[in-house]
Amino acid sequence: MLKQQLNFKLSQKLSPQQIQLMKLIQLPTQAFEQRISQEMNENPALEGGKEETESFDDDFGDDSLEDDFDEGTEIVETEINVDDYLSDDETPGYKLSANNYSADDEEKQMPYAAGTSFTQYLMQQLSTYRLDEEEQEISRFLVGSVDESGYIRRQLIDIVDDLAFTQNVYTTVDKIEKVLRLVQDLDPPGVGARDLQECLLIQLLRKKDSQGVALAISILRDSFEHFSKKHYAKLIQKYTISEDQLRSAIHEIEGLNPKPGGTYAGNNKIVEHVVPDFAITIVEGTLELTLNGRNAPELHVSREYTNMLKGYKEATQKSKSQKDAVQFIKQKLDAAKWFIDAIKQRQQTLFVTMNSIMHHQEGYFLSGDERKLKPMILKDIADKIKMDISTVSRVANSKYVDTPYGTRLIKEFFSESMKNDQGEDVSTKEIKKILEITIGEENKRKPFTDDKLAKLLLEKGYPIARRTVAKYREQLDLPVARLRKEI
Repeated sequence: MLKQQLNFKLSQKLSPQQIQLMKLIQLPTQAFEQRISQEMNENPALEGGKEETESFDDDFGDDSLEDDFDEGTEIVETEINVDDYLSDDETPGYKLSANNYSADDEEKQMPYAAGTSFTQYLMQQLSTYRLDEEEQEISRFLVGSVDESGYIRRQLIDIVDDLAFTQNVYTTVDKIEKVLRLVQDLDPPGVGARDLQECLLIQLLRKKDSQGVALAISILRDSFEHFSKKHYAKLIQKYTISEDQLRSAIHEIEGLNPKPGGTYAGNNKIVEHVVPDFAITIVEGTLELTLNGRNAPELHVSREYTNMLKGYKEATQKSKSQKDAVQFIKQKLDAAKWFIDAIKQRQQTLFVTMNSIMHHQEGYFLSGDERKLKPMILKDIADKIKMDISTVSRVANSKYVDTPYGTRLIKEFFSESMKNDQGEDVSTKEIKKILEITIGEENKRKPFTDDKLAKLLLEKGYPIARRTVAKYREQLDLPVARLRKEI
């Protein structure tokens, strides 16, 4: 027997407008500009630029446009009657326009250069060689297998199979190796190598013969493992040479390029052009924060669309097609109003969040010394500005700030805390900076081990374990002591 039950459940859901607002907050400046352009293309009721003659204040009230970031706007989703929507005093003018320009903003565009790709550059060089039909097919396939670093990272036997299956070319490993040597003669030197050892040897073999070059070639060819692990004592003993001779050979090797593909000027890649979302300046010893509104146009609701609705209100007879058209216009006007409100709320959220971060890290922004960075997590800022942690995260993860010490990603100012020997909370970034300075000042002939580094940090008041030192060292992209050794 079926029983009917009535259950009440309380749940919280985000409206589509709130979701869109969160997405707007997350966008950095350039993506935000593109989003505005997209919205203007999709919504004809939203227009950019200042109105040429009248302002909307004439029809909707006497309120003036307010650009102060401290004044928020509230987004409310309601059903509005079409006739009521035309009420003369319903919507003040400042809610129908948004001014995102600052007085000194200029419209700047980033030019992009167009050129031949790295593969095309190699193909052009191949065209100067006299090759038979089979060699041409093999050489083109090998060039097509060169990655962006300049290497061919595939086994020759696999290339034999691929040529047979894809190009209908049946050949041998010896034939491919012969053509490969031809590819390795192309510029830049080292291109077409199958590993780092071969790449460095190709470059050395093109150099003028000298004692240092000859020794470097011998070391790379016969003692590459000892060289890569910096077993200098074994190399001196094996080749019966002095430290100066070994230093000269190492100097020749260090001057080589481990990624020859990266040297090609025409190797065009998509480069992200960072536009700071904020700017922090120091004026008479105090910090000043500004929000970048460059290239964000002034927005307002289309007067033409509002006039259409006025004409509908004044009409004595209203057909079904007119009502459908007016309903469409109303939806577009609602969307335009909401988008303008959302932009203002986005500006306020960004400004308030970054302002709190700036004051929390005031010591760093005034001095530029990373050792003065305080421990700071998302919850610290969220509690100060009384917003959700996810909102702070959206601001921090994708925004940049221009400081007197360079442009930085905001999330770089966040760090966990650790206790020093006095029981005070210090930032892990402070410890990493001191670790980096300590390693930079060490004697490279006898670099500090992780155990020694842990003892040195303890002497400076930072009691951390050896494995923590190793973790921080790896995060700083610093090798172990053996690989930091020099002669």
